[in-house]
Amino acid sequence: MDYRTPQFYRLMSYAAQADHDVVDMVSGSPDWAAPAGIADGLQAYADRGGADFRYPPSEGLDALREEIAARRGVSRDQVIVTNGAGEANYLAMAAALDRGTGSGVLLTDPVYPYYPGKIQLLGGEPRYVPAERDGTLDPAAVRGVASEDTGAIVVNTPNNPTGAVYPEETMAELVAVAEEHDAVLLSDEVYDHFDRSGEFTSALGINSEHRAVTNAFSKSMAITGFRVGYGVFPAALHDAARTRHMLINVTGSRPAQYAVLRALRSTGPDYYAEKRRLLGERIETFAAALEECGAEFTRPEGGFYVMARFPDYPGSFENAERLVDRAGVAGMPGTAFGESRADWFRFALLTPAVETAGRRLVDFFE
Repeated sequence: MDYRTPQFYRLMSYAAQADHDVVDMVSGSPDWAAPAGIADGLQAYADRGGADFRYPPSEGLDALREEIAARRGVSRDQVIVTNGAGEANYLAMAAALDRGTGSGVLLTDPVYPYYPGKIQLLGGEPRYVPAERDGTLDPAAVRGVASEDTGAIVVNTPNNPTGAVYPEETMAELVAVAEEHDAVLLSDEVYDHFDRSGEFTSALGINSEHRAVTNAFSKSMAITGFRVGYGVFPAALHDAARTRHMLINVTGSRPAQYAVLRALRSTGPDYYAEKRRLLGERIETFAAALEECGAEFTRPEGGFYVMARFPDYPGSFENAERLVDRAGVAGMPGTAFGESRADWFRFALLTPAVETAGRRLVDFFE
């Protein structure tokens, strides 16, 4: 992938330049409002009048780390607040590869496109394990690809782009594979609040020095511009991750962390439940349209993405642009996510115009 112009932005820019209305189903930014605690936190911080406008601790505000640790059942000393889940993933990958136990990093196919780029930037070698047709991951397939050169295994649950949720037995087996090969399992759990299956299990529930977990508030609180994420690192990886974070960023944003802390303490479970309900409605609406199109598709159990394959219409960038031009719908081509779903498209259900998009696709494919 050419990371100089990220492919997500390439397609979003193409859609933005269209001379007609286009439903954006590319962006991963939630279209609903952040919890009230975010604005309240920012206002309270501004009201401090400059008394606390200095660097926060490099690892993050102590109170925020304590809040995260309490919620995740870990020690505060394991938590590093990062500039989004993207940095947390980078730190975990770097710490795993720096151990010198192997340069190979196992990824699923389809894969979130920024994982391979980070790995290559760090001198690692991406290797792929095809997901099952429904997006789930067979640990036996991972074990079959793992070798003495495997330094890390990277998974994302709930999954982007398939919507699959990995159950407890899968996560336990993946940690076991990492332990067998002296590798590190990195579990990116940024969509955990959007699990609708009841099967989601955090890797933190498995006690091991061979697993790290990353997350962020970008999606769950609809604050993608705040860049507040975190990593939970085992003792063997923590110091390396903390040092790299400090050297690259020094620290993160104090007001953003302050607002997230306020929102964490004031936002009840109903906020997240309502978003899952909304997404469930959108999934059903869009799935009905895809069925009418004669498409094969994954019905996501978590997250907010749907992958679909239309008869005789491969998921190339050219065909994605044609959907923008002729259907007025922008979806990501499957080629952006690897080889196994190259003839599919990924649609983000983060727009109130899901029904309109579905109707336009039906009309186009008729």
